[in-house]
Amino acid sequence: MKIEETTNEGLRRAYKLTIPAKDIDAAVSAEVKKIAPQVRMPGFRPGKVPANLVKKMHGEAIHGQVVNEQITGAIDSLMRDKKLRPAMQPRVELGEGYEEGKDATLTVDLEILPEVEAPSTDGIKLEKLTVPVSDAEVDEAVGNIAGQQKSWKDAPKTKKAADGDQIVIDFTGSIDGVEFEGGKAEEAPLVIGSGRFIPGFEEQLTGVKAGDDKTITVSFPKDYPAKELAGKDAQFAVHVHKVQVEDETKVDEDFAKSLGLESLEQLRGLLKGQLEQELAGLTRTAMKRQLLDTLASGHDFAVPQGMVDAEFEQIWAQLQQEAAQDADPAAALKEIESEKDEYRSIAERRVRLGLLLSEIGQANGVQVTQQEMSMLIQQAAQQYRPEDRDRFMELIRTNDMAAAQLRAPLYEDKVVDFLFDKADVSEREVTREELQAAIEAEETTAPAPAKKKASAKKDAPKKDAPKKDAGSDEAAKPKKAAPKEEAAPAEDKPAAKKAPAKKSAAKDEPAAKEAPAKKAPAKKVAAKK
Repeated sequence: MKIEETTNEGLRRAYKLTIPAKDIDAAVSAEVKKIAPQVRMPGFRPGKVPANLVKKMHGEAIHGQVVNEQITGAIDSLMRDKKLRPAMQPRVELGEGYEEGKDATLTVDLEILPEVEAPSTDGIKLEKLTVPVSDAEVDEAVGNIAGQQKSWKDAPKTKKAADGDQIVIDFTGSIDGVEFEGGKAEEAPLVIGSGRFIPGFEEQLTGVKAGDDKTITVSFPKDYPAKELAGKDAQFAVHVHKVQVEDETKVDEDFAKSLGLESLEQLRGLLKGQLEQELAGLTRTAMKRQLLDTLASGHDFAVPQGMVDAEFEQIWAQLQQEAAQDADPAAALKEIESEKDEYRSIAERRVRLGLLLSEIGQANGVQVTQQEMSMLIQQAAQQYRPEDRDRFMELIRTNDMAAAQLRAPLYEDKVVDFLFDKADVSEREVTREELQAAIEAEETTAPAPAKKKASAKKDAPKKDAPKKDAGSDEAAKPKKAAPKEEAAPAEDKPAAKKAPAKKSAAKDEPAAKEAPAKKAPAKKVAAKK
């Protein structure tokens, strides 16, 4: 094979490869000889079909397969001989006018990863801001749970049901005097104003008292899932057992036991643990931001523009989505458009940080073990519907890119933890407000977008959707699959719907890889005969 370098500018490389016709013909003959014993043809004993007939019958398919294999082999040889590390999939094109019997000419265009010297891990100084959990915060958390656990007490029989009150009713539904399936219930609780039942049902029960009997008429929506009921008028005979009002939940041992716990002390301990975990996450976020700033300030090298383009597209797609959900979408879009160059700078910084973390990880033997990867896959698979989990597992097993995207956040976390262990860390106790202020004060870059999906749209299994309340209008609606979640970013998902004026370099989420690709397979190219 002949290799001719046609471009060598910065990280950009281009080559012209020539695969001799004799090599292709030899590979075709070898393939014909290989499959000949398996070919069946009338008039010949099994395995005795002449090679020339096999080539005549299957030559076009064999030739196409061989050319693709030769292209893949040529790309592998190029990467190995020139010691290239592609940043992304090379662009490979087979020369126009190629036909059987001629040399195959390929053009290979790619960007390579820069040669980055692994930064020193010595001398890094970080400040760890810690926040103790106070009894007052635990009390507030307990109170929040109590507020979510509504309890009801019977109101006086003269009490008329109003919005927010709960009524306990029997009802029987009929259309033209004939009861229909699913239209009957006994002692069903219904909160007036909750919107659980079809439009008009709850509104007509406003003002009822315990012991009342009332017949109401409602119309099923035209798009109601049960087609036999859609758009029809129905009558419901309703008997009201009682009207109830919300009762204040008393925080005591019985309350804790109603949650399935042994004691109030156990509840407080669990909530304290959750608060400590939350604060530890904020502490880690602040430390990671300091670390990334330290790395970024000491390194400025060229990065592959293809990687920057891909990262920017992710950022831009999320910003546009968030702007569309803003109260004033036009103004939000105008704002991010005015800062487009800054967001591209952020994308470049993220790529650079990702390469730095990758080099640090490789230089220091940081790896994601097979056991860790298996656990990661199992956890990710649980997010999908049972019938789609096998498809997801197969996708991760057969698609290197999908597996790499799933692995990347865990690998990055391991590199960051390695650097934390090596750093000189001082601790300072602060309040929650001070910790949050410190994080926000460091925000000098754009909100971090979610990672790309780990699979192509066609292959993406669907995750479970939340179940609707039984007995309500929503319950009859068909179950929809929740959209497939993006692979989790490393640390800091933004809550903001609007791009902040100040950008935060800490929300970089560098896409650290466990190991940069040493080679990239060529895309299949259909060979013309």
